[in-house]
Amino acid sequence: MTLIDGKATSQQIKAEIAEEVKKMVASGLKAPHLAAVLVGHDGGSESYVAHKIKDCESVGFKSSLIRYEDDVTESELLKKVEELNTDPELDGFIVQLPLPDHINEQKIIEAINPAKDVDGFHPENVGRMVVGLPGFVSATPFGIVELLKRYKVETSGKHCVVIGRSNIVGRPLSILMSQKEMNATVTVVHSRTENLKALCASADILVAALGRPGFVTADMVKEGATVIDVGTTRIKSDQTKSGWKLKGDVDFDSVAEKCAFITPVPGGVGPMTRVALLKNTLLAAKRN
Repeated sequence: MTLIDGKATSQQIKAEIAEEVKKMVASGLKAPHLAAVLVGHDGGSESYVAHKIKDCESVGFKSSLIRYEDDVTESELLKKVEELNTDPELDGFIVQLPLPDHINEQKIIEAINPAKDVDGFHPENVGRMVVGLPGFVSATPFGIVELLKRYKVETSGKHCVVIGRSNIVGRPLSILMSQKEMNATVTVVHSRTENLKALCASADILVAALGRPGFVTADMVKEGATVIDVGTTRIKSDQTKSGWKLKGDVDFDSVAEKCAFITPVPGGVGPMTRVALLKNTLLAAKRN
């Protein structure tokens, strides 16, 4: 079994990005600038955005954090999005999800200028990905594909089963895996899928992205499969200083011994999601 180390791989990619930024600045160009809009004080979002800011510093990017309380109105947030859209100093920005219930997330996503949508959530960027045109690919699928490439996991002709059909992970990843670069045969399964366990057990590459801790057990995994765990559910723990720990969608201890490759949680897909955001921001800066 080979453990796919997303943390080490992301560090390698960050070093590559930092080198590119140095060359850009040396040639007289400005450093890429990424902004994050954070609404409220959700623990997961706070941690994630803090990591993104540190990531920017480590590669030589400029970063900005714009904070709002939970009671910010949708119109206020839309106004800020429009300001960021037209800010010539800003290459890309994200609005951290989830947002409070009184704000329509899709409306906010669609208000973002696709040229600055480094999260890759805008329908225009999703559409460009579907037809194979240049654009920004959603960070988690982007990171997963990069991991598979760098670990030289064979995907051509292989059966890839994706558990979960979200617009952020499941659907875009299924498209990327089926395109000519990866050449996998893809099945997307979800809560209404019949024979879900049998389908999962037929996968050469199994991606768990449904947000249910420990959902994938050993009887759902084919001997010699590659298992990618996207789950990052925060659960209470009296064994950590923070009082919580991250739990993946895969029951790692029972599944790992059957795998050729497997990602851990934490330290697998998470760091790659963050570094994919950096790659998108660098791409935006080059286009600008």
